[in-house]
Formats: sequence, structure tokens, C-alpha cells
Amino acid sequence: MAGNTVSYKCPSCGAPIGYIPSTDKIVCEYCGTAFKIETLDDIYDKEQAQAAKNRAAKEATWHTEKAGSEWSEEELAHMHAFTCSSCGAEIVCDENTMATECCYCGNPTMLPSRFTGMLKPDYVIPFKKTKEEAVAALEEFYKGKRLLPDKFTANNRVQAIQGMYVPFWLFNSDISASGVYKAENDSVVTTADEIITTTSVYRCERNGSMRFERIPVDGSKKMDDSYMESIEPFDYSELVPFSSAYLSGFLADKYDVDAEAAVTRADERVCRSAEGCLENTVIGYMRTRQMEECAVFKENGAVQYAMVPVWILTTQYNGKPYTFMMNGQTGRLVGSLPADKNKLLLYTVGTFLAAFVVLYLLLSNTIMK
Repeated sequence: MAGNTVSYKCPSCGAPIGYIPSTDKIVCEYCGTAFKIETLDDIYDKEQAQAAKNRAAKEATWHTEKAGSEWSEEELAHMHAFTCSSCGAEIVCDENTMATECCYCGNPTMLPSRFTGMLKPDYVIPFKKTKEEAVAALEEFYKGKRLLPDKFTANNRVQAIQGMYVPFWLFNSDISASGVYKAENDSVVTTADEIITTTSVYRCERNGSMRFERIPVDGSKKMDDSYMESIEPFDYSELVPFSSAYLSGFLADKYDVDAEAAVTRADERVCRSAEGCLENTVIGYMRTRQMEECAVFKENGAVQYAMVPVWILTTQYNGKPYTFMMNGQTGRLVGSLPADKNKLLLYTVGTFLAAFVVLYLLLSNTIMK
């Protein structure tokens, strides 16, 4: 396996440097900074060690095989999956659901089949917000939107809003992270003839340990990741052991992203958070930047499978779908809205005229004075 490498570059400006014969120092021909050979050896020994850490960190894995469990025959007997004939989404519900609308495309045609081939969730967050509260939140969401078409709200099918349990993989791990940062401070001396700026350059090494609990990654390709992250966070302290009884009266999305496939996104969220925590400790400098990728080690990387509550409405306007999602636990709502082109034109013209009038009055007052 090819290993990570480091090259000899100037720690101050990053330019390549080389040894000059018959001297005990190395001088950067770009910025003029001189280094003792022992100093550079120490720096690059540390960089080699950091490169080894980065390689080892990338080889660490999550224990995705422990997420979820098998359904019992009794539980399977009371559950069904519906496949939307329009968009192909697979929706899970209890045996009492006879007909419904697809919450993704609004198509009312659903085909029933026995539910199999999916792990049983470990946990669930039960719905706290009612359908009435979801409808009221959506109507409140419309208020103050001056460019919203009148027909959109007049014909909107707010009563078609549906509650759905969305599959989530929750990643838990103890993390140890290390990173190297370049920091700079400037000191300025002003004389009668010139202004002299001296820049001091520092190499800041940071190491830390932290615990990540229940990093969420949704298990559905159909759910827009930006929407799902926008209605976060969920209060995971309210997780309860899963029971199919919680599905009664609601739909449940059948996951099409398994735990192993969700690892990449979980790693991205872990690394981004860990890097931010380390960087926040590099203080007291005028400028800082990360010199190289942080090494993030995962230990006891456990994964759990959970279902979280979301109210979803997809409505049509001028042949285009508009989706709204509300956190069924906290009530946080996000969505996309159309804009009335005529209203937009009038608003733009009105804003221009108002600005023109203000400018005209200012110029008139200036001329009169």
C-alpha cells in the first residue's frame, strides 16, 4: 500500500527549499528565512508522524453490522409496504392502511404487498406534533410572503399533509483527533522613512479527544438531505425502544441507504466537527489556517437504526411539486415556495422607483443649498 508522503517546504511561505552545500543552514530563496538543519528535521519528523496518523485514521471503520435487528414473524404479519406506481417510492404502514397518497409526488395510486427485506429499527422518536399543529405551522409559514401567488395558497391541499417515520442511522464513537495549523502575527514599526512589518510564523499542533453521540444520517435517497438537516436537531434523549405500535396511523419510509452506505456522510460530519473544535483552540493570532488534513481516529464506532417523525406535504402548482417538511417532534418547518412573476416585476419596479425618488429628493436638496 502506498503511504502518505511529505516534502521539504518552507514552514513560513510553503515554497520548496533545498540544502545549500558547505552551510549548516537551509535558506528559503523565496522569503529569505533561514533554518537550522536540526530544526527542519524535527518539523518533518512530526509531519511524517502526522501523515502516518492520517493513513491510520482513514482505515478506521464503523461497526455497521450491529445496526438494527430482525423482525419477528408476528411483527411482519401486521406490516405492509406500498409501492408508488408514479415515482417508485416504497412506503411502510400498518395493516389498517388501505389507501393513501404518496407524500413525495402526491399520486393516490398505491399497490399493496407484504413487507419484507428490511431490518427492524432499534429506536423510534414518537410524534409529538399533531396534524392540526402541522397544518397551522404551514399556514403560518405562508404569512408575510409578498411574492407568493394567490392561487397557490387558495388551492393548496393542506389537509393532505401526512406523518411519516423517516429511517436514520445514528453513529456513536469516541474520537481522538490531531491537526497542525499555521498561525501568524504582525508587528508594525513606523519610522520617518518607512513602515516595517514583521511577521512571526508559528506552527500550532493540536490534539484532543471528544465523544460523538447519535450523529444522524438519513437512510432515504428520496428525502432531500438539505431539508432533513434543516429540520434538525431531533432530541435523541426521547428515543424509546422501537415498537410497531408507533406506526399506527402513520407511514414509514423504507430505507434505501443502508448503514454501510451512510458511513461516508457520517465521516464527513464527524471530521468537520472535530476539525472545527481543534481550530477553535488556535487563538491569540491574527491569522490562522489549517496546514494539512486532520487525523481523526474512531474508537468503538457503534451504529444504531432509528425512525424519526416528520410531517410531509408535497403539493402541485403549475405542474411543479413543492415540498414542505416539519420536524414531528420540535415543530421546525422548512419548504420551497413559488414566486408570482407579476408580483416580482411590480416589486422590482416599485423598489426602483422608490430608490429613484429618494435619490432625486437628495439631489434637489443639495442643489437648493
